[in-house]
Amino acid sequence: MRKDVRILLVGEPKVGKTSLIMSLVSEEFPAVVPYRAEEITIPADVTPERVPTHIVDYSEAEQTDEQLYQEISKANVICIVYSVNNKKSIEKVTSHWIPLINERTDKDSRVPLILVGNKSDLVEHSSMETVLPIMNKYTEIETCVECSAKNLKNISELFYYAQKAVLHPTGPLYCPEKKEIRPACVRALTRIFKVSDLDNNGILNDYELTFFQRTCFNTPLAPQALEDVKNVVSKNLTDGVRDNGLTLKGFLFLHTLFIQRGRHETTWTVLRRFGYDDDLELHQDYLFPPLKIPPDCTTELNHNAYLFLQSIFDKHDKDRDCALSPEELMDLFDVFPYIPWGMDVNSTVCTNDQGWITYQGYLSQWTLTTYLDVQRCLEYLGYLGYSIIAEQESQASAITVTRDKKLDLQKKQTQRNVFRCHVFGLTGSGKTGFLQGFLGRNLVHQRTIREEHKSYYAISTAHVYGQEKYLLLHEVFPDFDFLSETELSCDIVCLIYDVSNPCSFEYCAQIFKQYFMDSKTPCMLIAAKSDLPETKQQYCMTPLEFCRKHKMPPPQSYTCNTAAAPSKDIFIKLTTMAVYPHARLRCMCTCNRCTFCLCQNFLNSELVQTVRTKLYTVVFSRHITHADLKSSTFWLRASVGATVFAVFGFAMYRALLRSR
Repeated sequence: MRKDVRILLVGEPKVGKTSLIMSLVSEEFPAVVPYRAEEITIPADVTPERVPTHIVDYSEAEQTDEQLYQEISKANVICIVYSVNNKKSIEKVTSHWIPLINERTDKDSRVPLILVGNKSDLVEHSSMETVLPIMNKYTEIETCVECSAKNLKNISELFYYAQKAVLHPTGPLYCPEKKEIRPACVRALTRIFKVSDLDNNGILNDYELTFFQRTCFNTPLAPQALEDVKNVVSKNLTDGVRDNGLTLKGFLFLHTLFIQRGRHETTWTVLRRFGYDDDLELHQDYLFPPLKIPPDCTTELNHNAYLFLQSIFDKHDKDRDCALSPEELMDLFDVFPYIPWGMDVNSTVCTNDQGWITYQGYLSQWTLTTYLDVQRCLEYLGYLGYSIIAEQESQASAITVTRDKKLDLQKKQTQRNVFRCHVFGLTGSGKTGFLQGFLGRNLVHQRTIREEHKSYYAISTAHVYGQEKYLLLHEVFPDFDFLSETELSCDIVCLIYDVSNPCSFEYCAQIFKQYFMDSKTPCMLIAAKSDLPETKQQYCMTPLEFCRKHKMPPPQSYTCNTAAAPSKDIFIKLTTMAVYPHARLRCMCTCNRCTFCLCQNFLNSELVQTVRTKLYTVVFSRHITHADLKSSTFWLRASVGATVFAVFGFAMYRALLRSR
């Protein structure tokens, strides 16, 4: 919605331009009329549309042509005033004023015009028959109003229509020659219909219509009014109502009817609620709401966003196979102005045997977009109508900005759910195979991926001690001489070497020593292609000795040359190291049977969390006075409590160790 409206009055001398303005302000006909009225501003709380309105007068006697041209360029709407008892002033509308205004305005964005027939009190006939051909010829003319400054007839209506022509213009919505809504308006209303069709069955049922009404107009639609709307549509359109719901054709017909009956504000209210501007394009403020992201912080989708995306997936997964076929995916992207995902997405996330994106892959791709390019994610959510359907102020409410990673390391805990792993290795060492193996694709499957469809990213979920986390793998190009800050910024580093290539490990060692040896980023060495015969690496020490020297976990063997899907254990280890970078993990397995795994599971269990919470409540809910702190009894109780807790913990550890 515009912040203000600027109305310019032009016309021949003595037609009553100044009198109209002064009659509006003083609510009486002025006894003395100056050559030109000063610019006046009507406050927002006085106007029907609650928008400040500036009214500007023009006087040929006091202003130059250059000043007139400047006022025309600044005006939002122009009222061409003529005298109903002066045929020459009417002729000047087409011979002088409309051509002059069109010369000074852009052809693609014409200023709306209002024809004003003043001095209607001096004649008994109407000038509408004379003016009607002019209105039909010039589409930029919004309406014609006959009024009288002397007896105040239609003065308020004149300026209301002028304001309405700016705030709710007919031009972008409707073509009077063809008597139909314009293509841009059809596209916008079609997207609105598809967004509002929550079950994607092609009709708006009573619940969806009521939700739509409440969303746009902040008031529910009465059951009888709902039936009246459907009756009007069904009487005028055979396929406008189906299964007691409104079809797309019926929805478009309804808005055509609103416009034809002069209720443009109804359609504009709907369009603006769904993010459209005056040119029927989605507004930048709607697509890109402000979102502050401090340095060293990442962006993730929150729980409400995942619920919304789940509903979108269910809406378009018509065959209920937990995957989106190409047709279903195109149907989902029908509300977008372009296809947002390229062919590389199928090699970035999990797919089914037919190559269709699964539910897990769908959420993973959204997670990837949010992490790498949150502005793009906000834009996509805007196209899907997140703020409308989820009833939120904007798409920004779908994003969680994590705290600084340095603070996570200090606190030795994190609330993040997405972790980034950069994969380094010499060309041909098996990095691409490693990424695709994370998505469950063996070597045979990987050979079917076309070169132009390959991706340098792979993202999926991994469970770390019962908690689901997203691991994002990024293959970094082997440019040893220069690695950017972005390429070095990650949660864990994966160094891959080919066991069958004697020169492969040296590159990993050099990368580690130059960039990561003094950093706090955990690193893991991967011995790829472990199904091939192992060759001695041409380096001063073996990979195992290198890991021991630099206090890294031992090299982890990996191969994607398997009959079934490759094992995911290695990726769970990577995720575990990323989640707990401060911990020196003695155990690198995820078996859930060894002492380390059992202790971690026990510490993360609901029982321990509940006991800890209750202990905190008991301790901190007590009112401890200064006298208590000096009391030996208080400290004796505290010592006994600490001892009992330590003995209990040691007993649990011994019990777990004995069972192992």
